[in-house]
Amino acid sequence: MLDTHARKYVNPFIECGANFFIKLKLSANNVTSLALILGIVSSVLLYFDKNIFAVIVLWISGYLDAIDGAIARKTNSSSSFGTVLDITFDRIVEISIILVIGMKFIDVRFNLIILLASILISMVIFLTVGAVSEKSGIKSFYYQAGIAERSEGFIMFSLMMLINNNLNIIINLFSFIILITAIQRISEAKKILK
Repeated sequence: MLDTHARKYVNPFIECGANFFIKLKLSANNVTSLALILGIVSSVLLYFDKNIFAVIVLWISGYLDAIDGAIARKTNSSSSFGTVLDITFDRIVEISIILVIGMKFIDVRFNLIILLASILISMVIFLTVGAVSEKSGIKSFYYQAGIAERSEGFIMFSLMMLINNNLNIIINLFSFIILITAIQRISEAKKILK
């Protein structure tokens, strides 16, 4: 929801970052890879109880994840492979954080399994609709908006990193939001794919 509706407010910051990395001669895929590395570093920091630093690095990773698409558009280098890298690396970052939380907090492992299942269901719908739909918008595929997009995920992961005493509630809320998004996406798919 935030990615779709707040983009116009943060877009100047994203464009500025894209221009900076273009001047450094980094490609969109280079920045995507850097976002992946920082996302994994965030999970390592979380493992070693550097939670505030983990959250900061996670958000820098997310910022780079927004910049890579702007770089691709500005340099006319958008590619299907870049899209695959972007989506895959996003999931690797999410999984790395979930794995670390599961290693550190045994009592919420079942909640994390439900969260992973929710992410899987929502992503299957998202990617399938994107694959069978006409390309539309600034993304290189049809992008289905929803309540839980990347920014909401980062907010929930940040809460999971910072508030350990209510971890099960945060995880369950995150799963619920993702499942609502999956329902939104399947309902939209029924309308647009007739």
